[in-house]
Amino acid sequence: MAIRTTHRTRSAGAAVAVTTGLICTLSAQPAGADEPSAEPAARHCVLDASSGQQRCFDTFEEAIGRATDGRVTDAPATPRAAVTSSAFRAAVKEDSSAAGDVVQGTFFSDPGFSGDTLTISGPSLCEKDGWVNWQYDLGDDWKNRISSVQPWGNCAIWLYPEPGLGGDRDGPFDENTSDVGQMMNDRTQSIGFS
Repeated sequence: MAIRTTHRTRSAGAAVAVTTGLICTLSAQPAGADEPSAEPAARHCVLDASSGQQRCFDTFEEAIGRATDGRVTDAPATPRAAVTSSAFRAAVKEDSSAAGDVVQGTFFSDPGFSGDTLTISGPSLCEKDGWVNWQYDLGDDWKNRISSVQPWGNCAIWLYPEPGLGGDRDGPFDENTSDVGQMMNDRTQSIGFS
């Protein structure tokens, strides 16, 4: 009889273990596990055109702080909000008169000022003299990804489908442009600032 009792105890214990395991497995599922996974968080990169160094950040605020050497610390939380914020535009414009690098443009991987961002800072304001004052060939991580642009630093932006400002150009983009259009959408490999 001891064997039978032990057998029942094991069966009861196994049933409890299976039930407990099932409850733990069900409760361990993340909320919304049946829903499609959320898109990955956007990356916000800053390129110092003078040195060629690029750093990426988790937030747009951190990226703008880096692009302005810490002079602009209250950037909106999202790039889309930055585009419409007159206070932010005024802060970046005021920063353009400070010593040091100047934010010349912000580029977005998706239309509507969304997705990943690349903010390029250069040594000075653009001169508006009819010539490309500064140029940059995009790294592999940004080639053929630009869909919207935001010019800064008195610059107009020209987009080119080949390195070294090669191929047919599109622009000038001298205002916030939420969609660069079919000609250059996801085709830019170099940028001219004039």
